[in-house]
Amino acid sequence: MSGKKNSFGKKIKQFFSALKRLLTFNITTIMFGALFIYMIITVILYATSPHVTSYQVTSGPLTKNPVCTALALREEQVVQAGGTGYTEYYAREGMEVRKNGSVYGLSSAKQEVQNVSLTEEQLEKLRSSMAKFSYAFDGSDFYDTYSFKYELEGSILQAAGVTEQTDKEAADTDEDSDSQVITGQAVGTAVSLGSQTVYTSPEAGVIVYSTDGYEDKTVENLTEEDFNEKSYKKTDLLTSEEIKAGDSVYKVITSEKWTLMVPLTDKLAAAIADRTSIKVKFTKDGESQNGSLSIISIGDQKVAQIQLQNGMVRYASDRFLEIELVVNTQSGLKIPVSSIVTKEFYLIPRDFLAKGDNSEGEGFIRELDSNSDSPVTEFVEAVIYKETDADGNEITSESETEDDSGGYCYVDKETFQDGDILKKQDSTETFEVGEVDYLEGVYCMNKGYAVFRQIKILDQNEEYCIVAQGTSYGLQPFDYIVLDGESVKEEEILY
Repeated sequence: MSGKKNSFGKKIKQFFSALKRLLTFNITTIMFGALFIYMIITVILYATSPHVTSYQVTSGPLTKNPVCTALALREEQVVQAGGTGYTEYYAREGMEVRKNGSVYGLSSAKQEVQNVSLTEEQLEKLRSSMAKFSYAFDGSDFYDTYSFKYELEGSILQAAGVTEQTDKEAADTDEDSDSQVITGQAVGTAVSLGSQTVYTSPEAGVIVYSTDGYEDKTVENLTEEDFNEKSYKKTDLLTSEEIKAGDSVYKVITSEKWTLMVPLTDKLAAAIADRTSIKVKFTKDGESQNGSLSIISIGDQKVAQIQLQNGMVRYASDRFLEIELVVNTQSGLKIPVSSIVTKEFYLIPRDFLAKGDNSEGEGFIRELDSNSDSPVTEFVEAVIYKETDADGNEITSESETEDDSGGYCYVDKETFQDGDILKKQDSTETFEVGEVDYLEGVYCMNKGYAVFRQIKILDQNEEYCIVAQGTSYGLQPFDYIVLDGESVKEEEILY
């Protein structure tokens, strides 16, 4: 009897164990099946739903400024060698030298190292100069190393007093030196240093060791062919070979004032025709400066003549310069015209604005029941998109005053309904909601749904416009907006 009971008990246990396994299997299957179906539905909805193209708001001008190639005209004087011999340079390319400052030396043989005694203070200045050069050195401009070598040697000579001369000493040197003056050519004065004759600059200015045939060019004698870069040739004057008296050895630019001559298209010439000044940005180093502007004709070519008062030394060795004419000065947030939409707002007088209790924000007092002796009211907090004064001018954080008389608040239409009665705080005066106006804006999609942001257009062309930054409920740089504003509705969830 007991054996039958044990057999029955085992069968019961097996049944419940099998049922448990079956239920466990089914629940797991149902869970994974439901998840799989959900994923399929999500993919189908995403694939069949219209997708919204976004645009990231950027800051800058409406269009890029035109980039042109300018021809630089300067007051330049080519200096010829005062004698025959091997050259030792003492001034760096682009270095400013005073009148009678040492530039180069000539000797009958390649110059040997001269012994010059310097004080500890003079040595410290030279060490400081070398440290500054080393810190700013760029391996791509290795040519600067040779220029710095010449400058350093010249500085040593000047520090030692070798090239310091009074007017009388300079005159005596002129009488005693050989081959210092060549008729009709500038050679500078000279002083003897051992077997070498050191020549100095005839004028104060910037030293350049190259010529290109444009040294005597002026605005009056320029031709259209002078703007052809393909035919431009530049002669390097730095050499370790022997030079002869009368050979060009360097040139000195004697004035900081200079002129840029910029060939213009007819369209660009018309765009800047009314200007008397213009800002120029040099693409070589990103520096900018303002210059006076006039437009002239050279042959059949319209040319912008831009006169500059400084900055020449940075580009002393460049004849042709790539520059950006800064004509688009209006800057702000750049957005596509296709993003712009208009939205309707209620106009409510500013003097009806009220402060809520318990630190609530700004809003209006709405009457719920005006028939009783004691009207029932409620405070409705409202988002104010824009405020204007009595003259219709927008009130900003900079222009806001405590005078609330006159002017309107632009309130979202979702806040009230036509016919709502608003009550002025601490007054019996009322206002019926109904008057409307429109604001231009775009739909921001940072949060995954369309949110209206108002804009104030500063400038516009066919494709883009520049809007003010910092407006009330406006845009910020790097916001994402809907590219086609008319394709969505406010608060619509966007994919």
